[in-house]
Amino acid sequence: MEVHLNRVDYIQVGVTSQKTMRLLPALGKKATQKVAVADHDGVLTCFGMKKGEAVPVFKTLPGQKITRMDLGGAAGTPQEKIFVCSGSQVRGFTKKGKQFLTFEANLTESINAMHVSGADLFVCASYIYNHYCDCKDQDYFLCGDKINDITCLSLDSRQVPVLACQDRVLRVLKGSELSYNTEVPGPPSVLELYNRDGGEEVLLGTTDGKIGLIQIGEKEATIKWEIENDKKKGGVLCIDTFDIVGDGVSDILVGRDDGSVEVYGFDSSSEPTLRFQHVLSESVTSVQGGCVGKESYDEVLTVTYTGWVTGLTTEPQKAEAGPGEEVKMSKETQSKVEALRAELEQLQIKVLQGREQYQQTSQSSTAVSSVPVFSINDKFSLCRDDASYSLTLEVQTAIDNLLLQSDVPIDLLDVDKNSAVVSFSECDSEQTNGNFLLATYRCQANTTRLELKVRSIEGQYGTLQAYVTPRLQPKTCQVRQYQIKPLSLHQRSHHVDPDRPMNRLSLVGQFSLAEIHSWVVFCLPEVPEKTPAGDSVTFYFQNTFLGTQLEATYCRGEGHFRSDNISTISILSDVLSKEATKRKINLNISYDINDDSVSHTLNMIHPKLEYQLVLARKVQLIDALKELQVHEGNADFLVPEYRSILDESSSLLDEFKKQPAHLERLYGMITDLYIDKYKFKGQNVKTKVSSLLEILDHYDLNSLLDFFNEA
Repeated sequence: MEVHLNRVDYIQVGVTSQKTMRLLPALGKKATQKVAVADHDGVLTCFGMKKGEAVPVFKTLPGQKITRMDLGGAAGTPQEKIFVCSGSQVRGFTKKGKQFLTFEANLTESINAMHVSGADLFVCASYIYNHYCDCKDQDYFLCGDKINDITCLSLDSRQVPVLACQDRVLRVLKGSELSYNTEVPGPPSVLELYNRDGGEEVLLGTTDGKIGLIQIGEKEATIKWEIENDKKKGGVLCIDTFDIVGDGVSDILVGRDDGSVEVYGFDSSSEPTLRFQHVLSESVTSVQGGCVGKESYDEVLTVTYTGWVTGLTTEPQKAEAGPGEEVKMSKETQSKVEALRAELEQLQIKVLQGREQYQQTSQSSTAVSSVPVFSINDKFSLCRDDASYSLTLEVQTAIDNLLLQSDVPIDLLDVDKNSAVVSFSECDSEQTNGNFLLATYRCQANTTRLELKVRSIEGQYGTLQAYVTPRLQPKTCQVRQYQIKPLSLHQRSHHVDPDRPMNRLSLVGQFSLAEIHSWVVFCLPEVPEKTPAGDSVTFYFQNTFLGTQLEATYCRGEGHFRSDNISTISILSDVLSKEATKRKINLNISYDINDDSVSHTLNMIHPKLEYQLVLARKVQLIDALKELQVHEGNADFLVPEYRSILDESSSLLDEFKKQPAHLERLYGMITDLYIDKYKFKGQNVKTKVSSLLEILDHYDLNSLLDFFNEA
């Protein structure tokens, strides 16, 4: 069953954080609900709808940025008390705006996740979880990785907190102790109880766009279903459950960071299916199901990053006219249009007055230049599917242009969603400025969000800088920096395959656990900045491009790294010894190289290389085949293989265009592997690289293996 929803914009508040909007409980069965929304200006706004107009119930004074909101109340009563957190402080308001609680959690970091249940308050900073009951400290837990969200369910009348952590793990707590971990398919960004009245099921959304339902048990958790992100949509920022279809079964409402709003419903199967999708121009920070605009008409209410409160309502918005008929606007709609026209005229007058005032003050002898402040929401994350980094930049006002600068070699990949015009400047990387990339994106009017994709080369590390210039006067710019790490294409995993041939790098020296951990943070992505608790640490990684693996185990004075790729060991050895030298620490470095790992790595590269060679060969033939087709009038005389190349020419060219330098990248990896193999044997084989490239040009796996084995 499909759902038809119509968009209605209500009001705009300031820039918002994730999960900062809630619908207050309705007074009657079909009555409209009040909306509470909080923003970065520290303002909590509560409004309701009356005759199609947003009428404020209350609005607090500006203050510190509000990062989360939740509703609470005594058990068994309507959950209509509003709780917001700013910094390390939690404040409570009644539904009429009276403040009844100010609670200082005394955390060293700002609260970024919160859950309220009766007299219990659960708050999380980056790595710290605290549980308070009636504002008295109950439980505390120090987490091994960053906490993104928290929810709490009741098992046998006992509160069970569940933490969503960046290392692809849900941590289920019992008091101040860890009860158990459960692995999830991606870094979890949001948790929501599937049934608001209780139960053991938790909805999960991940930063790489997956959705799942997990049943939390006493000793273990099980994934009941999971929706893959096959269409490469944005990461999930918010989830809610509400019966928008009206079939008696709760549907799943999802808001994503690419502006997608989705409704998933249940048919005869136990897994959800997509029933409705709408795309907004900004990331969706909050989503709720309820009745806001008009009695008896349910809707999906959303809040975007820049603070637009928008409803997707079941109420019909457009009257349809038959042949020769005119559509007549209702009096309500006419008054709305007139009010909007009057408001628009007032705004235009204000803008003209503001411009005149600015011109006068800027020409004054005592004029002081004022730089306009604007907020940027950015995300730089590794995509497992295509081994590239996705850079998303979202600005609260329209973007004029974006300059990308990198001091390491990176490839820019095509993004379909991106409508900006890109131009490249010539770079001379040999000079002292070390520029490898200078690219400018000129944006179309009203573009507030840009998504870019870059691919780095492992072993070459530095900084990618983004200079964002919005359409503001006077002209101003903000710079964002992103570290390209030495092993930038490695992603955290939970285990490694013990049967692979592994190479080993061992370090011994006078260094602390914090020092070697900082070196690992410098080398590898997705490692928590904070030094984990305990005497020793073990992390597992997988290379998203090749599928090779890495195991890192280290403690005070000792570090061991195992990988089935010699080049990974070589990069780690170079970078770790350089970092130790900077701190004047002597290292005793030893290697255990397994020759079988080289042929193993080449066999992993083989299918990718063979595919790219075939693709390149097909693309080279397209122009010649098209000429033959034009000359002969048709392609019937061609063999089936060539006919299929002609039929698929557009998709082949698109794929080839989306993967620039893919073949060169694979050639480079094989060359590095060859040099690294003999480097550990004390031989310099750089003079033989030209012979290696000749073999690659006439590629055959057996010939390549033979060449690698020649001493």
